[in-house]
Amino acid sequence: MRLIPFRLPSLVSPVWRAMAVAALLLAAPVQAQHAPVWPDALLPRTQALALVQGLNAEILASRSATATLEKWCRDHALAVEPRVVAEVLDGEPVAPSAEQRQRLRADLGEVVRYRRVRLRCGEHVLSEAENWYLPGRLTAEMNRALETGGTPFGRVVAPLEPVRQTFAARLLWSPLPEGWERTFQSVPPCLSTGPLAIPGALFEHRAVLLARDNLPIAEVHEVYQGALLAFAPPGPC
Repeated sequence: MRLIPFRLPSLVSPVWRAMAVAALLLAAPVQAQHAPVWPDALLPRTQALALVQGLNAEILASRSATATLEKWCRDHALAVEPRVVAEVLDGEPVAPSAEQRQRLRADLGEVVRYRRVRLRCGEHVLSEAENWYLPGRLTAEMNRALETGGTPFGRVVAPLEPVRQTFAARLLWSPLPEGWERTFQSVPPCLSTGPLAIPGALFEHRAVLLARDNLPIAEVHEVYQGALLAFAPPGPC
């Protein structure tokens, strides 16, 4: 008995080839993308401290935290498209305190809205922020953007030319312990086999945003995240 080889029609063959390729891709192991490791040594710790304090100072001196974070993302190649977007988080709104209303110059009858977001650049969360803003001092278009989209607050209100009036700033992590310059026993030597543990939160700011007419439009509480250092250390130890 003669066996006749079975052949798929040419019209079906591309479909089967595509399915075979897809199956191979699904079966192939996926390599996890790991953030660069900072060595736990004196020089990388010093570099991390300089970078954190430098960014802290830049944001304190800037008109827009969003613009500063976007530049940081671009300068350190944290994403293919270095654009900061806001991930709006669900949850119960937090009413402003009496002190916040005083800072916002808002009486009890004025509406104050609450917005909580994560500011992302690519896959990295650069900051988590709470925002109490005054919709009556914004345009209808700005309010729509804040209610329906993931645009950062700073970008939405940019036409008002806001300035930041920071009233509290705190460093939450120092890579170098207090008194490190007096005793090197508390800091690992230059050559280290272990990674530097970078925490989730690096520093935080509390600020009031003032429009060009000097009227407050929002109060923000921002916690800047360890993913800001998700790039290779500046150089070898």
